[in-house]
Amino acid sequence: MIVAMQEGAEETQIQQVIDQLVKLGFEVHRSSGARMTVLGAVGTGIDFDIRNLELLPGVQEVHRISAPYKLAGRSFRPEGTIVRLPNGVNIGGNDVVVMAGPCSVESREQLFSTAEAVAKAGARVLRGGAFKPRSSPYSFQGHGEEALKLLREAGEKFNLPVISEVMEISQIPLMMPYVDILQVGARNMQNFNLLRELGKVRKPVLLKRGIAATLEELLLSAEYIMAGGNYDVILCERGIRTFETYTRNTMDISAIPIIHKLSHLPMTADPSHGTGRRDKVPPMARAAVAAGADALLIEVHCNPEKAFSDGAQSLFPDQFSKLMDELRMIAPAVGRKVG
Repeated sequence: MIVAMQEGAEETQIQQVIDQLVKLGFEVHRSSGARMTVLGAVGTGIDFDIRNLELLPGVQEVHRISAPYKLAGRSFRPEGTIVRLPNGVNIGGNDVVVMAGPCSVESREQLFSTAEAVAKAGARVLRGGAFKPRSSPYSFQGHGEEALKLLREAGEKFNLPVISEVMEISQIPLMMPYVDILQVGARNMQNFNLLRELGKVRKPVLLKRGIAATLEELLLSAEYIMAGGNYDVILCERGIRTFETYTRNTMDISAIPIIHKLSHLPMTADPSHGTGRRDKVPPMARAAVAAGADALLIEVHCNPEKAFSDGAQSLFPDQFSKLMDELRMIAPAVGRKVG
């Protein structure tokens, strides 16, 4: 249930409504926007007449929410969520934020040369894997904490916030000092124990869509994180598994405007995993920006033919620079800019 307070409602009035909802058996989540405060009431509660709430001082309107995702739904924050990162980077605002870097951190030289290239081209966030979930147990699994230290050092040198993937609960405290965004990969989208723990941290979480997940399932996974009190969730379309085998996955561009209609959370696109082919990354990135993506997640490597992982889908630095120039031309056509 959503309770929208009147513009300028007093704090005592808001607290009175919260107290009443708690008495009815609800857990209350508060969202204070620029114009009004919205209260999200989650739980079964008891059967009651919502008019009793509507008559309380300061209440504008009360809505029962039929969708199973109460906090991730658009009505909880009608104006949309902006996730604020260090160095003035905001995801969900007017800027389309590009997050770029290697699939995995292989060495200091590899990371720093790539970070320098993407920063020069205009990327605002540095991505890189320290722990790598691989289909084969014999594939490169990442350098762990040493890679995290290198990411933090490179991020500070090139003035870039850092995003890296967390695979299990035990890695969360290890990663907290080093990263600015904790990424949940497609394989872990429904790892509900991990999502619950991420709800307890106060650091943004980028949640990727599972390889066969519906959009409702993606939003319900986001709900797990938000129910714990962490509202800084960024959603990501990274391709789904279909009958088509030409590309690694099928990039669902339609997910971007659909999520914007259903949810207030920022929506990101990952054309690297979405296609698995270097030559298809730029067109899908351009399409994603045209469709309204708030951010892009792109793999870049200075020598992708020798990459330890996902070299076939990683752009060369000059390709990435060219793509950034193209995105700067497309974004204004949809009222955005590549920041």
